[in-house]
Amino acid sequence: MAGAGTPPRQRVIPRLRAVRVFFALWPDEIVRSALDLHAGYLRRSCGGRATRRENLHLTLVFVGDIEVARLDELRSVAGAIAAAPFELVLDQFEYWRRNRIVCASPLSVPGPLRELVAQLEGGLGRAGIEFDQRPYVPHVTLLRDARASAMVPMPGLAWPVGDFVLVQSASGARGPEYRVLARWALRAERQ
Repeated sequence: MAGAGTPPRQRVIPRLRAVRVFFALWPDEIVRSALDLHAGYLRRSCGGRATRRENLHLTLVFVGDIEVARLDELRSVAGAIAAAPFELVLDQFEYWRRNRIVCASPLSVPGPLRELVAQLEGGLGRAGIEFDQRPYVPHVTLLRDARASAMVPMPGLAWPVGDFVLVQSASGARGPEYRVLARWALRAERQ
């Protein structure tokens, strides 16, 4: 108890906590296993570090740091998406010299994927949520810190896409750790 002349205790207000998040396509076990196998094979010729199997994904929209209190706004944006399931074919390996990564990507970006990204970006913009607005280049990062090498042809990997997720990224002892926070099924009309 504060006595005379002792200032009253100040109430400590916790700072708003932020998390780093992004929307992504999250592969099923068949696609994940195939991507992991490709990463292991490419690592022998390109060096670098393979993306941990459990972290393999294709980013749709990178939001970045956002207050935890605003996660429900992200869920609301995603819940309003009306997009049909589609097939994504990853059929080329690329080496991005500037980033020193090797990735798997589609030769042709399917219209439904572009539409899904456009709907997410539009919803985020209307909600006043900032996000990375660089031109969209769909890819799955397989290797980091790789060196240039002649890319072998990639046998087409068909990925049936039936949903998308909101992922939290946190720093861990073994590098980034991803945790799926929410998942939405793709359907042409929202209920």
